[in-house]
Amino acid sequence: QLLIGRLGLEAIRAAGWHPRSVGGLTMGADPVSYAIAAASAGPPELIDAFSVRKAAKEHGTGRRIEGNFASGDAVVVIEDVITSGGSALQAIEVLRAAGGTVLGVLAVVDREAGGRERIEAAGVPVVSLVTAGELGLH
Repeated sequence: QLLIGRLGLEAIRAAGWHPRSVGGLTMGADPVSYAIAAASAGPPELIDAFSVRKAAKEHGTGRRIEGNFASGDAVVVIEDVITSGGSALQAIEVLRAAGGTVLGVLAVVDREAGGRERIEAAGVPVVSLVTAGELGLH
């Protein structure tokens, strides 16, 4: 997780994104999001993390977004693996409805199965740490 956090943080900074927080659809995005937040603990800027629930809880706060997120925040959506892009698109929809500004999507692995194109067609740039082709998985 330490390596993924550092690489994810470097990729976010290399993309020129300056998010207040990072997160995505629970559970896949959670470890990556919190690793990036931990890696950002020093200068130049601290990045917080959040989780997007697949559905609102029927008890408690009833929120879809848990953690460090507020309306108006600039965020990066995190994905462990992009396949169809559906999870990232669902998180983007929830975040935008809550007043978030989505700067982009960061994926650990892009399976090169059309998901990147679907997300980019929705107007959101995508950065991946590695692709299935680079891993020799085609």
